[in-house]
This record gives sequence, structure tokens and C-alpha cells, in this order.
Amino acid sequence: MKAIYSLILVVALILIAMVGAGALGMGALFGVIIPYLAVLVFIVGFVVRVVQWGKTPVPFRIPTTCGQARKSLPMFKDKWNRLDNPGTKLGVVGRMFFEVFLFRSLFRNTRVELHQGPHIAYSSSKWLWIFALIFHYTFLLIFLRHMRFFTEPVPELFVTMDHMDSMFQILSPALYLSSALILVALGYLLLRRLLVPSVRYISQPADYFPLFLILGIVISGMLMRYIGPFKTDLMAVKELTMGLVQFSPTVPEGIGATFFVHLFLVSVLLVYFPFSKLMHLGGVFLSPTRNLPNDSREKHHENPWNYPVKFHTYQAYEDENREVMVEAGLPVEKPLEEKTEEASGEETSDDNAEKKE
Repeated sequence: MKAIYSLILVVALILIAMVGAGALGMGALFGVIIPYLAVLVFIVGFVVRVVQWGKTPVPFRIPTTCGQARKSLPMFKDKWNRLDNPGTKLGVVGRMFFEVFLFRSLFRNTRVELHQGPHIAYSSSKWLWIFALIFHYTFLLIFLRHMRFFTEPVPELFVTMDHMDSMFQILSPALYLSSALILVALGYLLLRRLLVPSVRYISQPADYFPLFLILGIVISGMLMRYIGPFKTDLMAVKELTMGLVQFSPTVPEGIGATFFVHLFLVSVLLVYFPFSKLMHLGGVFLSPTRNLPNDSREKHHENPWNYPVKFHTYQAYEDENREVMVEAGLPVEKPLEEKTEEASGEETSDDNAEKKE
């Protein structure tokens, strides 16, 4: 049901764009106003989230490691893995590089299964790592490939990427490999959440919604390129996008409703991005479990936010309330007589001091 709710929401968004831009002719709203608002919300939301994470105090070293073997005293011959358990900034840079570009922690992920007996078995989970890599890199390639619609003249890098992505010349126009691969990766990630009981149990609508939303973006983009009734005039699209970049937007004729559906879903993704789990794009760089060296043995760390605290000890509290506590039957550390003797001693010393004066 959680997946169905997310699917219904994405279908509703598609219908809103189709009716608004197609039947009601609200092209300016879906082609200009909503994209501008979406980009604004994305930028402001992204910056605010990153600033909030950056201002969060992290006074102690809390890196997660794949073992506690660290460079220590000469007598200990532990094998120190500088990537699993970095103790220097250079080691942290290496660890972050492999984490960001190759998903190293996901590569090391294992799956736990309970069999009859009972018997616990651990197995590799490399398929998730492979399809996660495929999804993220194809998404990045598609994003960069679309930059040709927002630049004039188009940089040679984007032209080269476009040619490499369609090098096999499958279908006419050429089928982009990134489009086919991202569909496969999205299908795997979605079926994994639907068919694996343990993953389905912990999945929420927030896990299904971005998958269906990105799936809708990819399918609508492929419809505009390959399917006759949905094909869109790319020159008109270029005119619209360049107008958006130059802040002189116009909605030219010849742009069908499918393009506005595609653009509206992209706008929804931009608005949704800063408030969702997709913000791991920026959060991975600020995660203290990833970006801190494990150097607690070499350096003494003190909390820089400590401040003087006025405290009241229990001994002082009991001295002030010992009589009341004894009358109420509460246990005390010192007998009531000790307080009396101490008090009389203090009074005698005060009297002697006065006589001397």
C-alpha cells in the first residue's frame, strides 16, 4: 500500500501537468513560473540544509571504521588499514574519495539471512552496489547531457558526451545507453523494495516516491524522443530553455503537453530534493562518521563548547537540610550530631577570634 500511495501521487502529478498545460493551455505556468520557483526552492533548501549540518557541533571523533586496528605503540604489530580506519587527513580524503565515487561502504555491505535450525548466514550484497552505481552515474550523465539545452554555443564536452552515449546508433533517433541503463537500475531498486520482505518491511512512502518520480521523468523523456504522437520539437524546447537561462522566457509554439509533464516532474523533484533522503548528495561530505580521522590515540580532544557550570553538591545540600531529612526519616551520610559539633566548633572559633580582636 505504501508503494501504491506513492504511485498514485506521481500519476496525479502527471495528470495535473497534462490537464493544466494541455487542456487549459497554462504553458506559462508550467513552463516558466513553476521551474523558476523549483530552482529557487532547491538552491535555498540545499544551502540551508548544508549550513545547518555545518553548524552542528561535533566535539569528539566519531568515525565509523571497519576495525579498530590503529597505529599504536611499537610493541603492537596491528595491521593498520589507512582507508578503513584513517588516522590522518590524507587518509580521510582517500576514504571520502572511494566513498563518494565508488560507494565503498555499500560495496562492503553484507546481507543477513535466518535459515532453519536456526542458522544465521551472511552473504554478499554486491548486486545492490552495482545497480546503485549504474543509477547514480547514468543520472549524472543524463543531467550533464541535458546541459546542451541550456548553453549556446554548446561546449565540446557536452557534445562528446552526447555522441558517446548514443554511439551504438540503436533505433532512430539513436537510443541513449544511459536512458536504457537507468530504467534497468530503477527497476531493480524498485523490485528490491517490493519483493524482498525485510526491505519491504522497513520501506516507507518516502522511499518509493522518488523512485516512481524519477521513473516518470525518464519515461516521459523517452516518449518525447522516440514515440511518434509524443515527440516534441527540440528547437522549440531549446528556445524555451535558453529563455529561462537568460531570464527572458517565452513559450514557443509546437511544444506538446508531454514536455510540460516532463518539466513539471523535474520541478517537483527539485522541490522535493532538499527535504528528502536525496540530500545525502550534500550530507555525505559533512557526515562526522566519514570525514573525521580516528586519531584519538594521538591527540587529546576537549569539548570546545564547555562552559563554567554553577553546581550544588549533595554534601552541601545535606548540610543545609540534614535536620529536616532526619525528621522525615531519610538516610543521611553524616549523623546530625556531627553537624552540631561542627557548628559549635565553628561558633567557638568565631568567639575566640572576636576576643582576640
